Amino acid sequence: MIPESVYVDNLLLCDSVNVIDGCIVECGVWRGGMIAGIYDYAKLKRKCFLFDSFEGLPDVKENDGKAAKIWQETNNGVGLDNCKAEILFAEKAMKLANSKNHNIVRGWFDISIPNTKISEPIAILRLDGDWYDSTMICLQNLYPLVAENGLIIIDDYYAWDGCSRAVHDYLSKNNLPLRISQTKNGVCHIVNTKQGRKL
Repeated sequence: MIPESVYVDNLLLCDSVNVIDGCIVECGVWRGGMIAGIYDYAKLKRKCFLFDSFEGLPDVKENDGKAAKIWQETNNGVGLDNCKAEILFAEKAMKLANSKNHNIVRGWFDISIPNTKISEPIAILRLDGDWYDSTMICLQNLYPLVAENGLIIIDDYYAWDGCSRAVHDYLSKNNLPLRISQTKNGVCHIVNTKQGRKL
């Protein structure tokens, strides 16, 4: 699902924070190819948390925008069965990456994320939840755990209105003066600077 150039940018971004202690958290795993690639490519082998319903995307709401509604209702995920994938794909991907320290958490974000204990800082938080509510739940629960100068990748920032709205709303409501940046191939990301953590 990810173009090669975007895939590579994700790998390089994640590898750029090897000096930051902490785990990797991906919210929206699908078949696990991206998180497995990040783990496999990185020199620093971190603990990984993989969150996904493995039942596809939740229903679009009004704050997700018209394009999201059309995508879900008429194209059914462009043949991708609304991004549904069996958990076995993610398990296989992490096995191929030789990961021996990961936790695949199945369930809808509003239940699975608040009820999962992450006892170390998050060095890399990759958000791929598409819609407003999914993105907001991730930010509310996981942003406070992101290490200083940790990396937040927002996969759907340019794709869906709901995702970008959630990011803007969260940063604004929490008075976080963080800059949204992008790689040359359009991977949206935020570095959790000291200035952002103080507020």
